[in-house]
Amino acid sequence: MRLIKTLDEIKGIKKANQIIAKIYEDIIPPYLKPGVTTREIDRIIEEYIRKCGARPACIGVEGIYGPFPSATCISVNEEVVHGIPGDRVIKEGDIVSLDIVTELDGFYGDSAKTFAIGEIDEESKKLLEITEKSREIGIEKAVVGNRLGDIGHAIQHFVEKNDFSVVRDFAGHGVGLALHEDPMVPNFGRAGRGLKIENGMVFAIEPMVNVGTYKVAILPDGWTVVTRDGKRSAHFEHSIAIVDGKAVVLSQLD
Repeated sequence: MRLIKTLDEIKGIKKANQIIAKIYEDIIPPYLKPGVTTREIDRIIEEYIRKCGARPACIGVEGIYGPFPSATCISVNEEVVHGIPGDRVIKEGDIVSLDIVTELDGFYGDSAKTFAIGEIDEESKKLLEITEKSREIGIEKAVVGNRLGDIGHAIQHFVEKNDFSVVRDFAGHGVGLALHEDPMVPNFGRAGRGLKIENGMVFAIEPMVNVGTYKVAILPDGWTVVTRDGKRSAHFEHSIAIVDGKAVVLSQLD
């Protein structure tokens, strides 16, 4: 897959991402409340994506034991990523991470956000704040002339300075003409290392941050990733394009 996209392609990728941004800002928040199952949330998201003429691109992605069955990865509390929607009921005080991928006219959008359900504890509030801020710090490093290692190093330094840990088994990635493309964009590493950033690159920056250890495990369903110690995890992701030397966020509403 080509690392460099044209401006027209970037416009198409942005349109796919804007659907997700709308879901996070306007469509789904009223439904994220105690008593709702993760399956109900997934249904609402899938219906909206299809209403927009797009395809929920998570459905059918091949995994260890077969294709992913749902439109949305929904991960609650100790679940890091790739949670399968089901009968789990959301409760007051939970944190819920949504990760959505859309395909519109051959272009892909990818974005994730962690939501607080009602009043959450202070540690969880800090976790969400630091994870979202670490994503913004990573985006600031996504400029022409820097390297991918500069992004990961900045994220890791900020997260660890605040006494949390960065998941190392999963990373950001190129995106746009397929769901996952080169290059990998780790959320840790050494500054000055890795691929040099150029205009036209499009990739997802997505720190996954844990309260405790950075180590994770995969549940028997072959998809759901959880923290090894059972402590909470948060996930924030934007798709960005490098235009005129700097990062343009594609997955936030204009």
